[in-house]
Amino acid sequence: MVGTPTYGATRDRVEEYFDRTATTTWERLTSDAPVSGIRQTVREGRDRMRAIMLSRLPEDLGGARVLDAGCGTGTMTEELARRGAEDVAIDISPQLVDIARRRIPEALHSRITFTAGDMLSDELGRFDHVMAMDSMIYYEAPDLGRAIAHLAERVSTSIVFTVAPRTPFLMTFFAAGKLFPRSDRSPTMIPHSPRRIARETALHGATGSVSEVGRVSRGFYISTCLEYRA
Repeated sequence: MVGTPTYGATRDRVEEYFDRTATTTWERLTSDAPVSGIRQTVREGRDRMRAIMLSRLPEDLGGARVLDAGCGTGTMTEELARRGAEDVAIDISPQLVDIARRRIPEALHSRITFTAGDMLSDELGRFDHVMAMDSMIYYEAPDLGRAIAHLAERVSTSIVFTVAPRTPFLMTFFAAGKLFPRSDRSPTMIPHSPRRIARETALHGATGSVSEVGRVSRGFYISTCLEYRA
């Protein structure tokens, strides 16, 4: 396991936020319910990013085992199952996993293993692909590189994941966020450059390559898709 103090502390903050503070907000954001203008841009940005990530996988995933690392309310999970994948849907928040289980049609449940816990757990087994949409955006570069390298040991083809890019807007937002207490707010997104993540991943023993796939900037949703290829 990765299990560093900084990784564990961040993971626990994410669990606290999504499982106890923001469950209802996140459930609404990821549904078709009306939301504010700002949240609508986040919804649209996430939809676009999900499409970019899924474009990196075959349309037919029959016979493939895929980890949806940070499955949230299950939108990515459902599409993976529809493509025929044997899908492990894991999230640190049991409440979000329960929402995913309720939302996804029962006809697809035979292809999905729903579980709550650490997305890096060795007990999850080996995979052909890993999808990690916005579930790694809160980690420092060394922990993120270590996490990708750890997953790479059990992945035969690819890890597709997102990070917050080092844009002037996000860097200003990140710096300002350090000035205020975080008791009632979400965990801090940490901007990264693809080059830094590639370097950290190699430093922790991964032998594959990390490349940038694409970026989405839609209102308050700004994210970069990266891909590790074994």
